[in-house]
Order: sequence, then structure tokens, then C-alpha cells
Amino acid sequence: MLIETVDQLGEQNIGFISLTEDINTTTAGGRLVFHVFGALAEYERALIGERTRFGLANAKSKGIRLGRPAVMTDDQIEMTKKLKSAGGHSMQAIADQLGVSRSTLYRALKAD
Repeated sequence: MLIETVDQLGEQNIGFISLTEDINTTTAGGRLVFHVFGALAEYERALIGERTRFGLANAKSKGIRLGRPAVMTDDQIEMTKKLKSAGGHSMQAIADQLGVSRSTLYRALKAD
């Protein structure tokens, strides 16, 4: 993205000068350094993506659950089912008793 922007500016005879890295794209050497840095940044970004995908696949293959931890335990879900089937308890009352929201109850019942 940055390389494309600098290239578009160059087509309009506008140079890019980085004061902190001492890069000046109005010179041949400055353009070379800028593009080398850009290529290295793109390479590093690709490596990070590959490592992340590998790590996620590895964790998944080991059975590690990814994402946010579950709010309700299996026992709480079973208790919710029993209270719901017995009648006499609203979903709000069950949610209040368990300390969760109604939407969490519905989501847990739907997922189960």
C-alpha cells in the first residue's frame, strides 16, 4: 500500500523523504532502499500470517478450544434444560439464578 502510494506520487514528480530513516525516493539509491524495506516488511507480514495459521491448526489438532471461554458449564446447561422442561420458571428467572443473560441461555441451549 505504501509502495503504491509512493509510486503514484513519483508519477506526479513528487518525492518521498523519510526524515527518521533517511530515505529519499528522489534518488536511485533512495528508491532502492525504500523498495527493499517494503519487500522485507511484506515478507515479515506473510511470515506472521503463516505462523499464525500453523499455530491455530496445531492447537486445533491437539483439541485446544480457541476463542473466548464458555460462560456456562455442562452442568449449568443440563440444569437449565431440566428447569425449562419442568415449567414454572421463566428463562429470565433461570438466567438470574445462574448469573447469566437470557441470550446466553438461549445460545447455550441452541449450541447443545
